[in-house]
Amino acid sequence: MQRLLLKFLYVMAAIRYPQYRGDLPYFIRDNWFARLNQLRFVRRDYLTRKPYKVISFQGEFDQELRYCLPFAYWHHRNGTLKQTIGCANTKPFYYFSENHTERYTERIWQKGYDSYDVPNMTHSPTYDFGKWTPPPFKSHYRNNLFVYNKPLLVIANKYNIEWDRPPVNFLSIDALDRLISRLKRTYQIVYNRPLSGQIVLDNSEIMDLGEHAWLRANHPEVLLMNDLFEQYRTQVANYNHLQLMVYANADRFVSMHGGTAALASYFGGINVILSHPGGGFEHAFDEYSTLFPAFSGAKILHAKSTEEVFAYVDQYF
Repeated sequence: MQRLLLKFLYVMAAIRYPQYRGDLPYFIRDNWFARLNQLRFVRRDYLTRKPYKVISFQGEFDQELRYCLPFAYWHHRNGTLKQTIGCANTKPFYYFSENHTERYTERIWQKGYDSYDVPNMTHSPTYDFGKWTPPPFKSHYRNNLFVYNKPLLVIANKYNIEWDRPPVNFLSIDALDRLISRLKRTYQIVYNRPLSGQIVLDNSEIMDLGEHAWLRANHPEVLLMNDLFEQYRTQVANYNHLQLMVYANADRFVSMHGGTAALASYFGGINVILSHPGGGFEHAFDEYSTLFPAFSGAKILHAKSTEEVFAYVDQYF
């Protein structure tokens, strides 16, 4: 029965969205089926409303931020969340869960697909926000520890394999030099690019950009998240906890395609996202205009090239 319904939904998606190439209706089909699957829980979600929902996730960090966390927080607010299960060091993201277990030591990207337990579990031109409430990270983690004489600006870079190809969406050392030189007089910049030992990895191998030593030598005014982690080890639970605390005090972000961009979009303000065309389905489904602003009401500026990053920074920062 499920296979027949999935085939039917694919045909309907292809008819409804004829402008999309042939593989994209599969995502829409899965999104629709995940929403329909929620009909099984109408009684428990809206009538009895007792804790029953166990949410377990081992997929990509990006998907966890997009779909799983808002679903879990909705159940928390609804009074129906029983337990959450995730990867190591994820408790700060699930601070609202009274029973969170860090079961997994690695992320498996395939785990996020062919799973219909969470609505909106994949890319789509439209989303159902009925059971989708992003946790208010900014208000929860705002603090007096990371306060400086100038407003905080976070540059959230990455340099890793993307879609089994060399790095695509990242700021080079030359680009960082230009960006920091432009902004450091106005902002206290925090540079964030987690190393492999600080986060749970998936299929995206982290590579060596060599920028941390270069930043210390050429822009000592910039605070490195890696250095802050060493400095405040006794005051933060883990690297994710540190990220949340620093981000909560910032209103300006420059971030990269993927989980880096999704996390920065949770904290309001303005987030310039570098996401080159030709990789990722956010472009095809216009998700930087639909999904990403919904995380916190942040102003999302989608830069399709490094030059557009500079243009947005000049205009809005």
